[in-house]
Amino acid sequence: MDASQLDQQPLNRLNIFATKGVQMRTFHLTWLTFFFCFFGWFGIAPLMPLVREQLHLDKGQVGNIVIASVSATILARLIMGRLCDTLGPRLAYTILLAVGALPVMLIGLSNSYESFLLFRLAIGIIGASFVITQFHTSMMFAPNIVGTANAVAGGWGNLGGGIANMLMPLVAAGFVALGYVDTANSWRLAMVVPGVILLLMAVVYYKYTADTPRGNYRDLPRDPAAKAKGTFMVALRDYRTWLLALAYGACFGIEITIDNVAAVYFVDHFGASLVVAGLLAGIFGFMNIFARGLGGIVSDRAGRAYGMNGKWLLLSGLLVLEGAGIAVFSLAPSLTLAITSMLLFAMFLKMANGCTYSIVPFVNKKAIGSVSGIVGAGGNLGAMLVGFLFKSSSISYSTAFLYIGVGVAVVGGMVLLVRLVVKDSADAAPEAPLTLAGA
Repeated sequence: MDASQLDQQPLNRLNIFATKGVQMRTFHLTWLTFFFCFFGWFGIAPLMPLVREQLHLDKGQVGNIVIASVSATILARLIMGRLCDTLGPRLAYTILLAVGALPVMLIGLSNSYESFLLFRLAIGIIGASFVITQFHTSMMFAPNIVGTANAVAGGWGNLGGGIANMLMPLVAAGFVALGYVDTANSWRLAMVVPGVILLLMAVVYYKYTADTPRGNYRDLPRDPAAKAKGTFMVALRDYRTWLLALAYGACFGIEITIDNVAAVYFVDHFGASLVVAGLLAGIFGFMNIFARGLGGIVSDRAGRAYGMNGKWLLLSGLLVLEGAGIAVFSLAPSLTLAITSMLLFAMFLKMANGCTYSIVPFVNKKAIGSVSGIVGAGGNLGAMLVGFLFKSSSISYSTAFLYIGVGVAVVGGMVLLVRLVVKDSADAAPEAPLTLAGA
């Protein structure tokens, strides 16, 4: 195989400092784009105390907004997973960025609970960016390293939610200091910033990435067998798709819920200021800089040592530990203990995220996009369901976190139980995560 052919193959190692070649260029652009998508998706979260006061929102309405922010993502992830299999990740991402930027920029026009709720619902579609990112990295890396690549890209992208919690209150304060707007309306102008960035990333992504190391979908032969069967139905018929969707609801679903409510929780429960609450919530998201990647690295090593069953066992253990940590967080009597326990369960949660998507590329090599979309949608479905706990007038935020902790631990036990009961010979030797004929 000559040098030009090697350049067209998935990489079998990840050097995060490398930028040459379509594989590494795509890797860096996809996690960076995902970062800004998360920044835009949760940019309004740390500003919710301002929105709540100006629009006179009650606890139930704030809860509905939290639910709306993750609801549209469920359908969007299913659609984007399918589009990755058909149009390719390059075009799918470009379309999503261009469309998703609009509600991010325009949410500042909201003057009522109803209009704000609709904009928050629409913003949720950019959460489907995760599916495209995971699909695209799966195209660019070989089986021995794809779990690590997916986890690092996903983790650095998820970091956008944490950075948004830290920076958006400062962005809003900056517009106030410059005299462009008063404090009460600062959230409106602040949200224009991530919207503009998303539009710029749409142009960059279309221009500088490729669907696969060998080129774009339109220039390559497709696998006729995959087309005939329909990748979405192939994914739906595999029980492992649903088990991973359940697991992802218990880790990523909880992550985006906490991204939404952490700042409000620290303000209401511990009396923190808006800026301090944003910084504390940002610490949770900031752990994605290493924790999700660590989950992928450990999972890949478990896979090499013990096969796919090693990956599944690791996922189960991480979920149980995550649930226990959330339960401790819910009972923390002081801010110091709350922060400590948050860091603890955040580690296990984000490692579980990375572990889940280290398994996804091996469920079915002809339907990676559809499997990724369904599993990703499972994450948002989990967030939507637990969101009802935070809108209930009879359940405090602390009690809601306790229920969540118990539920996550139970899911971890279910993952282990199902894998013990159902034996899959196909899991013994992972398949290459490729979807194109001859790739």
